[in-house]
Amino acid sequence: MSRTVYVNGAFVAEENATISIFDRGYLFADGVYEVTAVIEGKMVDFDYHMERLARSLGEIDLKMPVTIKELRQVHRDLMARNDLSNGLIYMHITRGVADRNFTYPENTKSAMIAFTQEMDLVNPPYVETGVKIATIPDIRWARRDIKSIALLPQAMGKQAAHEKGAYEGWMVEDGLVTEGTSSTAYIVKDGVIITRPLSNAVLAGVTRRTLLALAREEGIETEQRPFSVAEALEADEAFITSASTLVLPVVEIDGHEIGSGQPGPVTRLMRETYIKTAREG
Repeated sequence: MSRTVYVNGAFVAEENATISIFDRGYLFADGVYEVTAVIEGKMVDFDYHMERLARSLGEIDLKMPVTIKELRQVHRDLMARNDLSNGLIYMHITRGVADRNFTYPENTKSAMIAFTQEMDLVNPPYVETGVKIATIPDIRWARRDIKSIALLPQAMGKQAAHEKGAYEGWMVEDGLVTEGTSSTAYIVKDGVIITRPLSNAVLAGVTRRTLLALAREEGIETEQRPFSVAEALEADEAFITSASTLVLPVVEIDGHEIGSGQPGPVTRLMRETYIKTAREG
């Protein structure tokens, strides 16, 4: 049975979903996106995702085609129509359809698509073993704070990491880790969680936002500052966060074992706390 997807105001079977070849998302990657995790029938951090979506839209002067209330209902309808209890809901908003021209067209209606992916976010295969990371050059543009649909550099980086036998790539600029190709990067040293501060250089991770708040509630010290690859190799623990991975332990970077080579206690605690909070939400 095919999925039901959402395309510009209508729910249709995925095989019947169509968009114009003149959609500016296709021609220029002129759009933004969000992805929301679903755990046991509950959308996780939805309000934070919508807050970030509104910011991304504002940064590129793109109008929201529906209200947040309507968008929430679209998400709920997709969950119901696809019987989704655990997984992800992706959505893209583009500047819409216009003849090809680099400048923004006037009076063009924004376009929106959304779809679901089933995934067991709570019990993925890497939770107990941890994952491997490969460092790669950060070749992206200067406005990484915008959640752009232009993801070719990240796809190239993810592929490069995959070819090195790694689960994720950590992008590096001037010797410092910026973030993962589809995640936020963290290290733990002497019980302190360290992650890069927010700026135009990184995406403001929604899972990051919740995790740092939960760490404070648990009495775990956090530092928001850049860290180098060399510092990461000497860390006691490392982990990544994202809507699709939640909190996932890192046990190896560029072939170097991190800490004990096993998921560490701080990482385990933060994953358990995050999932507990998501279930209660």
